Amino acid sequence: MIKKHTDLLEFDQEHLWHPYTSMTNPLPSYLVEHAQGVYLHLASGEQVIDGMSSWWSVVHGYNNPVLNEAIKQQVDKFCHVMFGGLTHKPAIALAEKLIRLTPEGLDKVFLADSGSVAVEVAIKMAIQYQHSKGKANKNKLLTIKNGYHGDTFAAMSVCDPVNGMHQLFSGFITKNYFADAPTIGFDDEFNPNELASIEQQLTNNHENIAALILEPIVQGAGGMKFYHPKFLQGCRTLCDQYEVLLIADEIATGFGRSGKLFACEHANISPDILCLGKALTGGYMTLAATLCTSHVAETISNGEAGVFMHGPTFMANPLACAAANASLDLLIANNWQQQVHAIEQQLKAELLPMSNHRNIADVRVLGAIGVIESKYPVNMAVIQKKFVELGVWIRPFGKLIYIMPPFVITTAELKKLTSAIKAIIDCDQVFNRP
Repeated sequence: MIKKHTDLLEFDQEHLWHPYTSMTNPLPSYLVEHAQGVYLHLASGEQVIDGMSSWWSVVHGYNNPVLNEAIKQQVDKFCHVMFGGLTHKPAIALAEKLIRLTPEGLDKVFLADSGSVAVEVAIKMAIQYQHSKGKANKNKLLTIKNGYHGDTFAAMSVCDPVNGMHQLFSGFITKNYFADAPTIGFDDEFNPNELASIEQQLTNNHENIAALILEPIVQGAGGMKFYHPKFLQGCRTLCDQYEVLLIADEIATGFGRSGKLFACEHANISPDILCLGKALTGGYMTLAATLCTSHVAETISNGEAGVFMHGPTFMANPLACAAANASLDLLIANNWQQQVHAIEQQLKAELLPMSNHRNIADVRVLGAIGVIESKYPVNMAVIQKKFVELGVWIRPFGKLIYIMPPFVITTAELKKLTSAIKAIIDCDQVFNRP
């Protein structure tokens, strides 16, 4: 049994494959002993403020007593039952909450395992829907460049074709249609010509397109870009015009992160299919959901197969559903709008002045998301170590130093995150300058 934290890390580096890392030249990992609130306590003695909410998900902080208790109570009843032919109260309660909270018209709920699977489910729904309408040729997807929708194969097929991290699989991945990404910022003046590329793709290829899939308002891992709500409104109109379904991937933006409970609300539109995940359980358990309209569900159910062709083993896991129910109740009880608004105002005050820094190309803030885009790629190993020394956990990628803190963060804790960023961008050695 390995006990010393240095030996544990050595074993980790030798045997555990972390996401997007090399096994021959691995980046260093930091061993977490415990976590509380917004703090990660490392085995090496440091305590760091988590500026990432563990990839957007831990909105209520770590070791939350409400979420802990919800899971403990469910453990004493049962941890899992198959969802084929059986059901349970946590899943029913969760479906009721999601139908009530999400944009109008989304009243059928498929509970999946993870965000990538939710996207796979949405794509299968769209293709099976068109097939059931006698339009089997409508079996491709349209999306916008700079998007990211997950790491499974169908999800990869709608990630950015150049920067989507999946070029290696291009010979195997299904070829879909890509339109230009929107370039007009969230607060800038909108130009209808922004929709020209999407409209051209639909005009030329709508007979082969089952659905348009996009991340509403915020393009996440594809570049942390925020675009104008009228672009999303235009996409909704064009999908209706060309009889193409609209899939909104709100896995990253759902549950308040963008300043609205769902980013679609910025444009006052409702999609035909909605993907949710990440913050759904407050970061406690892996769980995702794909919602659709009654029309989509009934069309699929009246088609050749007569059923929707998907069924994960751990679908609607009761522990995960219990955590999700508690998390959604806590979101409302904690007044998430006030929490996110306070974070947004502080991020604007403390990050936007950095836009004139010699190493910085752009700074942008929306809701509880703050993005510093540098002029040069960061040296990941160097910058990560310096952030830990400064008492924060921030995980940059490419040219992006960004934070999306837990909603429960205090003003002082958030100030420590933004101060660390300010200190880091002064260190030229953290950037891979030419």
